[in-house]
Amino acid sequence: MLAPNPRHAVLYRMATPDHLCPFGLKARDLLRRQGFTVDDHLLTSRAETDAFKAEHGVKTTPQTFINDVRVGGYDDLRRHFGLTVPDSKATTYTPVIAVFAVAALMALALSYAAFGSVLTLRAAAWFIGISTCVLAILKLQNLDGFANAFLGYDLLARRWVPYATLYPFLEALAGVLMLAGTLTWVMAPVALFIGGIGAASVFKAVYLERRTLRCACVGGGSNVPLGFLSLTENLMMVAMAVWMVVRGM
Repeated sequence: MLAPNPRHAVLYRMATPDHLCPFGLKARDLLRRQGFTVDDHLLTSRAETDAFKAEHGVKTTPQTFINDVRVGGYDDLRRHFGLTVPDSKATTYTPVIAVFAVAALMALALSYAAFGSVLTLRAAAWFIGISTCVLAILKLQNLDGFANAFLGYDLLARRWVPYATLYPFLEALAGVLMLAGTLTWVMAPVALFIGGIGAASVFKAVYLERRTLRCACVGGGSNVPLGFLSLTENLMMVAMAVWMVVRGM
């Protein structure tokens, strides 16, 4: 009698005309990358999926079986292989780091295209302008969500609520004018105003009151903790405004 193949798995995943389960695809890919052959069973209707869940006493699909033992869903499969399972509620700096990293690469690329060198003062200015615009876009995707988070710590918004809705538009305006390098008489006051109030608000909430809050800098639904990077965002706007004013003198 042949022994069961220890590197063989049976996967049941939902694949109906209206829905192809992404976690089923990820589970199949993970199994294959771990060296398993996969007996891939597609649940092609809601009735078939419900019958499978009732038969095995589970609430979700996909479900993986290894050596006739149920491992579970995609997260369970990751744990089975000793891999980390991301916590959707955990705080993270990843969104802000992603914005700054890509903005920096874009600024260097523009500098090289314009001047044949990546290390220019203009690249630094473009980096701040691009970062400001991207952060404004993220806020504008969900104004209500941003405003709700922003009202938790911004000094002006807590006194005048409409400022929470106005802020992303002012930030976008400042970023666009930074990139254009024009209308400094408009850009500088706007950037100094929103950047200065923002920096003071973050400093008060985090470093004086020691509050643990989530930052609204990349939108209201983010898990970015309010702190150093949030303060940096505001100080960059202030620094850019001062630099453009000094340069224009």
